[in-house]
Formats: sequence, structure tokens, C-alpha cells
Amino acid sequence: MRAFLALALVTAVVTLLLSIVIWKLSLRYRLYPKIRERDVHTRPTPRLGGIAMFIGIVAAFGVASLVSSSIAPLAIVFADRSQILAILGAALLIVLLGVADDIWDLDWLTKLAGQFLAAGLVAWQGVSILSLPVGGVVVGSSWLSATVTVFAIVLVMNAVNFIDGLDGLVAGVALIANGVFFVYTYLLVQQTSPTNYFNLASLLAVLVVGACAGFLPLNWHPAKLFMGDAGALLIGLLMATSAIAVTGQINPGSIGAGDLFPAFIPVILPFAVLVIPLLDFTLAVIRRLRAGKSPFSADRGHLHHRLLDMGHTHLHAVLILYAWTGVASVGFLLSFVLPAYTDLDRAWAFVFLGVGFVACAALTLAPLTRRRRRALRADLAGDGEPATDNAGGAAV
Repeated sequence: MRAFLALALVTAVVTLLLSIVIWKLSLRYRLYPKIRERDVHTRPTPRLGGIAMFIGIVAAFGVASLVSSSIAPLAIVFADRSQILAILGAALLIVLLGVADDIWDLDWLTKLAGQFLAAGLVAWQGVSILSLPVGGVVVGSSWLSATVTVFAIVLVMNAVNFIDGLDGLVAGVALIANGVFFVYTYLLVQQTSPTNYFNLASLLAVLVVGACAGFLPLNWHPAKLFMGDAGALLIGLLMATSAIAVTGQINPGSIGAGDLFPAFIPVILPFAVLVIPLLDFTLAVIRRLRAGKSPFSADRGHLHHRLLDMGHTHLHAVLILYAWTGVASVGFLLSFVLPAYTDLDRAWAFVFLGVGFVACAALTLAPLTRRRRRALRADLAGDGEPATDNAGGAAV
């Protein structure tokens, strides 16, 4: 645990320092785009924070490689260096693609092609979905496994990128989600035979936590620096790779009826920690296709935009989306932890989920409730004598 936390700290410190440098250089040389119609911010802001996050993650990988010979879990991770190089190569490709898009505004087809290329590089080196616990069903051939993996990675990358619209939103959501996922993968190692895949998942999750923690101080509202497509796509790539590294290693043939739900946790939890990005992505695709547009065309109809339109402040909207992410991810983590590490039944996890979702829904809909109360008071006031001004003249 201490080794993973130390690597997260390395990532956070490097990311923070480089974020400050990139912010100052961007202001000096005016490396920021014009404000677009769909943007929420009102002043031009640099979008190259993803570079700092990438270098912070690479630095942590470098430190991990140097000390891997003396730390057993890391030695297992770096036993297959081709996987590490493939992940870093895919991350570099995604960051370069994102930076190019932030500067030159690439068309959606070019961006999608680059995403498939990066995802293919990861799948090619063996981080793939091999099986799922659905009645002992194996995904299929190696080609089918790679195809499913590539599409899953591209889906998550775009889902994370779609919610990058408010200060601190992606960084905070990813920090919460990956923090929970790291705890899950770390505990899972203690119950299973250690393999490079499980430890790789823990390493990727904790490095994303470090990168987001280091970047968040400059991205908090009002943001001085945005992560841009480079940062959002990078986070999505690493989150998907981490989840696949766990999910793909389930042995469906060893699952009994009583173990069905626990076996599904590796599948459910990645969706739980990505509940907000995946929901926003799904709604955006449906909305744009119904309007006859490309599913990757930009608009101002994302969940965070709707929260602002409902009457939430910028900060409240971000905190509400944090809350939804936290409840979903922690709730499903508890369903794994409570029976395994305590005498409590798994049902308490679902109680937590139910209460948490009700509370989040109440916070989300609070502006509408206040608006209805104001309208009701106005209607009641209109049924009585009309209010008058101080001069006793016309009604106000």
C-alpha cells in the first residue's frame, strides 16, 4: 500500500509543478483558444493541462520501474514490460491527439481514428476482456476479445471527455472513481493469487488519482488551467485499461450460483464509477442522432449544462456530480467489502445506495422545488388584494 501511495504522491507533485509551469507559459505566449458558444467560462483559459498529467504519470512509471526489483507487487507488474510500453505509447498518442485538437480543432473522424489506434495498441499487447461471468460464457476468439476491448476503451475515453465542461468536474469525478477502484483492486489482490493484471489495475488507478489530485488545484473554480481533450482522453484511457485488467481475468467456469453477484462486482464497479460519464455519453448520442447530427458533434446539452440551466451554481453542479459518483462507486464497493471483511450483510450496501441516490436526487431537483414554491406564493398573492406601492397608486 505504501508503495502505491508513494507513486501517487510522485504523480501529484510532478503534475502540480508542471501544471504551474504550463499555465504561466500559456499566459505568456497566449496559448489558449477563443471562447466557444457552448463554453461555460467567460475568459480565455489555457487547455494544455493534460500534458502535465501525462508527464506526471510517466515520471511515476519511471520511479516504479527503478524500484520494481525490490518491491514484489511492482516486480510482477513490470515482468511484462511490453504491456507497460503499450499503455504508455497509447497514452502518448492520445495526448498528442488531444493537444492537436485543443490547438487546431480536429474533425471528429480524425479524433475517433486516433482513439481506435491507441485502444488497439493496448489490446494488441494483451490487456483484453477475455471472459465475462454470464453463465460461463467466454468472449470468444482473440480477435473478438480485442475488438470488444477496443470499443470499450474508446467508449470510456469519449464518455469521460464528454463531461469535461465545468471547472474541476473531470478531475474530481476521476479522483473519486479511481480512488474507490484502487481500494477495490487492492483488496481483491488479498483474496486472489497475485497476477500482473490485478496489480497493474491498482497501479493505473492510483496514478490517475495522483494526476487528478495534482491538477485539481489549478482546475478548481475559477479554473486557471484546463486539462483539455489531452487530459480527459488520457484519464478515460487509463480508467478503461485499469477496469479491463480486472474484468478480463474472471474465470467464468469457477462461478457457482451463490457467487454470481460477487463475480459480477468486477463488471459492475467500473460502470458504477463511470455512472456520470456513461450516462452523459448515452444521452448525448441519443440527443444528437435524433437531431440528425453526428454523435460526436458539440452542443450545450450535457448533464452539467442542464444543472446550470436548472438554477444550480457552478460549484453546486460540480459537487452534485461528485456526490452521484461517490454514492454509486462507494455503494458497490461496500457490497464487496461488507461480506468479505465484516459480519454485515451485503444488503446494507444497497441501503446505502438507496439512501444516497434519494439524497442526490433531492439535491439535484432542489432548484425546481424552490421555483415551484416561489410560483405557488406568487399565485397565492395574486388571489388576494393586489400589492400596492408606497404612494397608494397602481399595483406593483
